[in-house]
Amino acid sequence: MTSAVKRSPHEGKPRLRILIGADTFWPQINGAATFIARLAAGLAERGHDVHIVAPSYSNKTLGTMVEEHEGQKMTLHRLYSWRWPGHPWLRFMMPWRVKQNSARILDQVKPDVIHFQSHIIVGRGMTLEGGKRGIRLVGTNHFMPENLLDHAYIIPKFMRRKAIRMGWEAAGRSFARAESVTTPTRRAAEYLEANTKVRNVVAVSCGINADGYNGNLDPKPENLIVFLGRLSEEKQIDRLIKALSIMDPALNAKLEIVGGGELEGKLRALAQSLGLEDRVTLTGFVEQDQLRDALQRGSVFAMPSIAELQSISTMEAMASGLPVVAADAMALPHLVHDGENGFLFEPGNVEDLAAKLTTVLTMAPEEILKFKKESLAIVASHDIQRTLDTFESMYRGEQVTDPAALGKKNESAS
Repeated sequence: MTSAVKRSPHEGKPRLRILIGADTFWPQINGAATFIARLAAGLAERGHDVHIVAPSYSNKTLGTMVEEHEGQKMTLHRLYSWRWPGHPWLRFMMPWRVKQNSARILDQVKPDVIHFQSHIIVGRGMTLEGGKRGIRLVGTNHFMPENLLDHAYIIPKFMRRKAIRMGWEAAGRSFARAESVTTPTRRAAEYLEANTKVRNVVAVSCGINADGYNGNLDPKPENLIVFLGRLSEEKQIDRLIKALSIMDPALNAKLEIVGGGELEGKLRALAQSLGLEDRVTLTGFVEQDQLRDALQRGSVFAMPSIAELQSISTMEAMASGLPVVAADAMALPHLVHDGENGFLFEPGNVEDLAAKLTTVLTMAPEEILKFKKESLAIVASHDIQRTLDTFESMYRGEQVTDPAALGKKNESAS
């Protein structure tokens, strides 16, 4: 075991059999899938027996098998799935078979606790069947129904408001069955409570192993802006490309977009139409080493998304010692402290985004060094071991204090 594992307050307690239910997992690449892999790996490293229920990604991956993720082995129960029409990677399990599949897997695994990561399909089946068997239920919400509409082409626009409401009602039903409910940030917890009848939602950071990133404080040889994430509508990457087009050419700023997704072709076409094909690089999906290399070479990280419930990629950038320019939306202000480790811009405002990026790229060396150090300091509080400690307490039925709420009380008292 590593020294970090030995420091766990749960050391010496009986190991648990933990079943994680996920509607998205590797090889799908997104924040929720990344969190699940790191959570499962951390729990396995602590000696727990970890099982994951997730969609298959081909006919060859159906059934129960041992897979290795983040350097740890875990048991996967891959269920038959279909690819979402018109989407390059999104898959979904059969809703009409989820209760039957959940019952079969629960009777086979006999877990001590079920931690479901989505209410959409697998969470509904796991909470219904797990509740019947008296299994402890813990739920984490990574989902906003508004985002799903980007892929719901068959829903007419005039029905989308009703579809969003129905989405939240479905979420409320599944999460109401859980003993504990979490979200990655306090802002996301408040959002879930505002849209459902679920209460006492605890904010637990997705966590990051900051030691796995090299906090590079050295000056960078070029003005490179880096974005990391899935190329989808809510990320608003087109605004980032447009912002680059109106920045002072004397800066010779370049943009590297790391990640893949359904908008890759459109974004390439946009860069070409703006005459930026020699200054904008779209890498597509990359391995972890390539991702970290891009963050090491970057001068500033940009996150224009308007729908982040935490943003693991922003935390990865901060752990790499980068200042951040991010949209003042959802949970991003939780990570980006305006004027301290970066700047917040008005969501969707291309001119404001360009101005904030220009400010960072033209800061004096001693000023930018302060921003870099502050990014490292802020992300240190999101250490993955704290996240593992909190979830392990929940799995054991122990009382957990919301660290975000406790921080607010301390601020008010000071």
